[in-house]
Amino acid sequence: MRTVLRRLAGLAVFLLLWEAVSRSGVVKAGVLPPPSTVITRFFALFGDAEFQRAVAATLLAWLITLLLASVIAIPLGLLLGSIRPLRLVTGPLIEFLRPLPTVALIPLATLVLGSGAQMKIALATFASVWPILFNTVYAISEIDRQVLDTARAFRTPRPRLVYAVVLPSIAPFVLTGIRLSAAIGLIVLVSTEFLTGTSVGVGQFVYHWGSGSLRMDIVLAGTIFTGLAGYLVNTALLSAQRRWLGWAATGGAV
Repeated sequence: MRTVLRRLAGLAVFLLLWEAVSRSGVVKAGVLPPPSTVITRFFALFGDAEFQRAVAATLLAWLITLLLASVIAIPLGLLLGSIRPLRLVTGPLIEFLRPLPTVALIPLATLVLGSGAQMKIALATFASVWPILFNTVYAISEIDRQVLDTARAFRTPRPRLVYAVVLPSIAPFVLTGIRLSAAIGLIVLVSTEFLTGTSVGVGQFVYHWGSGSLRMDIVLAGTIFTGLAGYLVNTALLSAQRRWLGWAATGGAV
């Protein structure tokens, strides 16, 4: 309870400073509306049919992105983590692809996939694969070899070895990777929607009100929604990790 109050106190101080700066005249209210105005607009947006469609489109694309990234990265991570020669052969290619800026791939993705939802999902999946993949590969190397040797000594079938020993051992690391990928995927989705201005979503909604009407209260309200969605999903995954996997992440930086 004390931790919650401390976090709320920090948020309250930030909002008060924001309110003071906005109303002091240092920054024009049209450029940086006070939080009282933004928060009021934030709740009002949920009655806007256009915003509802944008939210539904972004959240659905986000869910698909996380599912695709997990389906691709977890089996691939198991494979690379278990077969060292394969990991050495593919290492340079992975290290080349991993740091590529996703937004720089938008023109290529648009030409290949068009400007619809499939394009932004493909880009977000590409960016989201890496944390899950690397966490899975790392987790394989951290499995207690004595546990594996004991299971093999009892002639445990390989499918059961994977199901009963490997997957439970790597699950906390994989879920941490998914938490990281959730944030990355949401950032890429909204950024792609904003930069292309074509695909329906929160990014396109923010772009419309920011570039045309210069309604910064609506822009900031949409931004707050994105941050709140990311926070709630991360909190839910962290709670699941603590409750079901018995491995609580320390600190609040991840």
